[in-house]
Amino acid sequence: MNEELIISGRENLMVDPHLHIWHWPIPLYLFLGGLAAGILFFAALFYLMGRENEYRTAVRRIPFIAPIALIVGLAALFFDLRHKAFFWQLYTAIRLESPMSWGAWTLLVITTASVIWCALHIREFFPEWDWKYRWLIDLETFFNKYKKVLAWVILIYAVITGIYTGILLSAFNARPLWNTSVLGPLFLASGLSAGAASIVLGSKDKKERLTFTKIDLIILGVELFLIIHMFMGFLASTRVQIEAAELFLGGGYTMVFWIFVVFLGIILPAALDLMELRGYHIPAVIPGVLVLFGSLMFRFVFVFAGQISRWLY
Repeated sequence: MNEELIISGRENLMVDPHLHIWHWPIPLYLFLGGLAAGILFFAALFYLMGRENEYRTAVRRIPFIAPIALIVGLAALFFDLRHKAFFWQLYTAIRLESPMSWGAWTLLVITTASVIWCALHIREFFPEWDWKYRWLIDLETFFNKYKKVLAWVILIYAVITGIYTGILLSAFNARPLWNTSVLGPLFLASGLSAGAASIVLGSKDKKERLTFTKIDLIILGVELFLIIHMFMGFLASTRVQIEAAELFLGGGYTMVFWIFVVFLGIILPAALDLMELRGYHIPAVIPGVLVLFGSLMFRFVFVFAGQISRWLY
């Protein structure tokens, strides 16, 4: 009898078939980053369109959520780091081929810009606000003078941030579920939808709520289209990607994905938005909360399911 010795690392901790290196901080960050990107996108867009006074909640008030969301998201990332004392090296070793390097600089720019944007509109909440120090007053004057430039920076980096949250996952070729070009646009659409829903929840102006209800309805349709397109791509691809899709088509994540993400997070709020636009009185809090819940669940499901999908051939 011939004996063969096979050496493999697959039975080691945190290696196939149970790779769970990324826990709750990562999907939480992806959700908060996408939410902030969606909010800032609409704030900058409607300001550049010259409709700041018409949509004050979208441009001046709701954006205060963005820096808080980004800071909490960054805190979650920091919590997840194994070697926390060396995070600063992301800003000393620039690698153009690394999504992590791009993400570090993108987050630095968008977080700084969001704080400045909120500082320019702080009197929306505190009418008697006084910066006291001359250099802060000069900074406010400077950024008000170049507010359009700031808005363009925010608009561009909001799109990059929204797409990046998907690219961060899709760059992992070893995980078939993540390795799709649809993931970037899908995460962007989900973030924009969450941003529009936040504005609907925060606005007291009927016209503004209806405008962003229409916008959210369109984005939800795009999101559903991208999800269908993604699964069509998986099922027409290699065996490992077919198996990745099967995690949601009869596998362990089928119920949670189609009920909590697709039905409760997309289809039901879209139906409620449509009813609202046709004259039925639907409390804005219901579709708004459902959209935010679906966006959060989408990140959690995809992060955890993606770590189960694998190449074994």
